Amino acid sequence: MANRRLFPVAWFAGHATLLLCVTRYFFSWLRMNYYGGLAQFCYRTTFLSAALTYGIVVYKTWRARQKTGAKPASVVSYLTDENVQYLLLALVWLFMPQYPIAMLPFAIYSVFHVATYTRANLIPTLMPPTKVAPATGASPSAKPQYTQHPMSDAIGSFVKQYYDSSMSVVANIELVLWLRILLNVIFFQRRSWILIVIYTVFLRTRFAQSSHVQNSFSNFEARIDNLIGAQGTPPAARQAWETVKGLARQFYQATDVNKYMNGAAAPKKTS
Repeated sequence: MANRRLFPVAWFAGHATLLLCVTRYFFSWLRMNYYGGLAQFCYRTTFLSAALTYGIVVYKTWRARQKTGAKPASVVSYLTDENVQYLLLALVWLFMPQYPIAMLPFAIYSVFHVATYTRANLIPTLMPPTKVAPATGASPSAKPQYTQHPMSDAIGSFVKQYYDSSMSVVANIELVLWLRILLNVIFFQRRSWILIVIYTVFLRTRFAQSSHVQNSFSNFEARIDNLIGAQGTPPAARQAWETVKGLARQFYQATDVNKYMNGAAAPKKTS
C-alpha cells in the first residue's frame, strides 16, 4: 500500500526535478557556461531524474505482470517497450559527454506528465471541486454536481491542444540529434562512434513504433529531395543522395523488429 502511494509521488517529483534542472541549465547555456559546476550538476541530474521516472513505470509494469501470473516477457519484448527504451537512453546520456539538445525530448514529455499529474491530483487536493447548487425543483435524491477549478480545465485544454504537435517536435529533435551525433563522428569526437550505434538502434526502434518519427523522416527526405532536385545541382550530389536513401531502406528492411517479434504489437508508452 505504501509503495502504491510513494511511486506516483516519486514519479511526479522526478519529472518536476527534471524540468527545474533543464530550466537552470538553459540559463547556464545562455551564458555559455556549459561546463560550470552547477551546469554539469543540472545536466546529469536531468537524466538521473528521467531514469528514475521511467524506471518506476517499467518496474510497475513488471510487477503487474508478476501479480497476474502472465508469462515472462522476452528480452526483445521488453526492448520494444518505449518506457524501457527511454530508461536506457537516459542512462546512456547520463554517462556520455554533454549533448544539451538531448535534454529537450525528456523535458517536453515531463511538461505533459507534470501537467497531467497536477490536474488529476494536486488541484483536486488543494482546490477541491465546488458543489453546484441544485436547480429549482430538482429532485432531492439527484446526484450532486461539481465544477472543477478553472485551472484544471485550462490544463486539460492545454494538453489536448498541444500534445500531438509537441510529439512531432520531439520526433524532429530526435532526428536532429542523430545528425548532430553523426557530425561528431565525422570529426572523430570522443565516444561518438559508440553513441551513434546506440542512438541509431534507439531511433530505428522509435521509427517502427511512432508515426511522429515516421513523419519526421518523411518530411526530412522531402526537403532534401527538393534541394537536390533544384536546377544546377551536380549529378554527383544527386547520385550520392540516392545512394544514401538506398542504404537507409536496406538498413530498415534488415532491422525490421517484427521479424523477431513474430508480428506481435509493441507495447505503447504509458509514462
